[in-house]
Amino acid sequence: MFAKMGVANDKLAFFTSLLYFPWFLKGLWSPFIDTIRTKRWWIITMQLLITILCVLLTLTLPYPDAQDMLNKTTPIGPFWITLVLFIFTAFASATHDIAADGYYMLAHDSGSQSKFIGIRSTFYRISMLFVQGGLVYIAGIVEQITENVPVSWQITLGCAAVIMCLATLYHIFTLPKVEVESGQDISFKVRGENIKQAFSTFFTKPGILLAILFMLLYRLPEGLLIKLAMPFLVDNKEVVFRDGQIFGGGLGLDTATVGVLYGTFGVIALLAGGILGGLYISKRGLKHSLWPMAAMLTLPNIVYVLLSAFQPDSLWLIGSAIVFEQFGYGFGFTAYMLYMMYFSDGEYKTSHYAICTAFMALSMMLPGFVAGSIELAVGYQWFFWIAIFCSIATALVTWFVHRNLNESYGKEQTK
Repeated sequence: MFAKMGVANDKLAFFTSLLYFPWFLKGLWSPFIDTIRTKRWWIITMQLLITILCVLLTLTLPYPDAQDMLNKTTPIGPFWITLVLFIFTAFASATHDIAADGYYMLAHDSGSQSKFIGIRSTFYRISMLFVQGGLVYIAGIVEQITENVPVSWQITLGCAAVIMCLATLYHIFTLPKVEVESGQDISFKVRGENIKQAFSTFFTKPGILLAILFMLLYRLPEGLLIKLAMPFLVDNKEVVFRDGQIFGGGLGLDTATVGVLYGTFGVIALLAGGILGGLYISKRGLKHSLWPMAAMLTLPNIVYVLLSAFQPDSLWLIGSAIVFEQFGYGFGFTAYMLYMMYFSDGEYKTSHYAICTAFMALSMMLPGFVAGSIELAVGYQWFFWIAIFCSIATALVTWFVHRNLNESYGKEQTK
């Protein structure tokens, strides 16, 4: 949306990276979700809040000057209300995530949890397809009809608000009421002591420094690339130098096409890679899978160097490149997720895993802050080469972690 509105890459990458911040901090307020009201109450309240925020986003979205949008000189200033509302939405989303996880574990016994976990993850994946593919496609179609970029995104955000409102109403009447809430009788003082203990034991675990470096650096190439992939697809092909910065050099695709190629086929490839990655690890174990998965995570990024160098017109070629890169990312990311479970194992594994997910969010947030500035300084082609060069960091942390992994961890036990 920001790319189509003409916001420069350095600003759009920096400010959208801030949206990871609530997910980085969510462990700090998760105890309040346990001790105040019920999980059901938090779920419905956060859905209602997100609905209201989507409505406000629809009503307050600015209309940048047409020439600024064309020249990518739209200032970020008019978007300050939009950014604040997005940050509030991110906080509500992170809070909803905490409550939904707790509610799921509370409403199901261990057998029921296993039975429905596949259904739950499937619908999560469907939501990714709908948001990154469906909503972006809607924005593209409306843009083609109206020839008005701000209106297309207003209507798209309005669609999101309507869908969220319907989901909220549905859950108000159908979400089961869990009678007993664990943790309701635990005082804030006791809960605070538990948090303190969880943090202290996490940061005194053997190999903690290496684990943090792995969580921050394993995905460094993708942390840079992911922020500029969609702007690259929609940016004009012609390169324009202005005030020492490089504008353009993209593929010039329309919004609807990006919704189909990146948001639909790309996400399907990402999910397929994740599923096959899980099967691969179950056969070989994490230790013997880590190097192939690190390679699959980083090497497919070369397709973006080739796309930026040749700027092809063929949608089949562009789509195939996106699918290949996203499949590799999904396949390689599976090892990252399993390593976090491996490192979290122990007395406080739930809390320790939550801390690991905070570092996971940080690994995306920090590269995102600088990605846009790097691209504006060197252009897309050199930016993608820099992302590939960062694979050295992935290789280094993979090498050190690989040496210390348990031989059998993650491998399916034969009966």
